[in-house]
Amino acid sequence: MPRTGLTSEQIVRAAIDLMDTDGLEGLNMRSLGGRLDSAATAVYWHVGSKDNLIALAADEAWNEIPLPDLTTVDWRTAAVRMATDLYAMLTRHPWLVQTFGSFLSYGPGKARHDDHALAIYEAAGLTDSRADQAAATVFTFVLGISLGSAAAATLSRKLSRDGGDAKERMRDGMAKAIEIAAGFPRLRSRLDSAASAYGAAPASTFEFGLQAILDGVEAQLTARSADKNARTAPRRPGRSRR
Repeated sequence: MPRTGLTSEQIVRAAIDLMDTDGLEGLNMRSLGGRLDSAATAVYWHVGSKDNLIALAADEAWNEIPLPDLTTVDWRTAAVRMATDLYAMLTRHPWLVQTFGSFLSYGPGKARHDDHALAIYEAAGLTDSRADQAAATVFTFVLGISLGSAAAATLSRKLSRDGGDAKERMRDGMAKAIEIAAGFPRLRSRLDSAASAYGAAPASTFEFGLQAILDGVEAQLTARSADKNARTAPRRPGRSRR
C-alpha cells in the first residue's frame, strides 16, 4: 500500500526537482523514494513505471508555459512571448530536451502548448499546413538553441561521475578546442575578444534567430496579400483603336 498522504502530484514534482539536479540519467525510484521519505514500491504504486513518471513530469513542465491572450496582443507579440517562455522552460529543465530522443511522451500539457501555437499563426493569417509549418519552424529553432545548455549540463555531470574536477577537465577541453580554432582565420579573429566563450552562441542569438524567422513569416504574409490584391483588383479598360 502507498504511504499515507503521498500523492502523484508530489511524486511528479519531486521527480522534476531530481532531474533538474541530476539529469534524466539520475532518476531512479530508490533515490526518488528517499526524497519523499517513502519506499520505492509506494512510488511505483502511484505512477506505474519510470517511463510513465517521466512522461508525467514532462507534461507538467509543458504546463509551465503561459498562453498569450490573442484578444489582447497581436500575433507576433504572442509568438515572441510563447517562444521565449518555451526557451526559458527548456533551460530550467534541460532533461526535457533529452527525452525527445528517448521517450514517447505526449500529454495534455504538450497538446495545450501545440494547439495555442497553431492559434497564434492562424491569427496571423496562415491556414492549414502553413500554420503548421510556422509553428514547427519556431519550435525546432527553440529546441535546437536549447541543446547547448542541455549538453553542457549533461557533460558536466558525466565528468563529475567519472571522477576528478569537472570544471578543470572542461577548461582543459576548452583550451584544446581554442588551440585547434586558432588555425582557422575567422575563428582565430574571434578568440582575441572572447577566447573563454569559444563555441558559445553570442549574446542575443536567441532573439536574433526568432526575429529572423518571424520576419520571414511576416514577409510571406505581405507577399501573399499583395498577390491576392493584384489578382482581385479591377482591370482598367484599355483605349479602343480606330
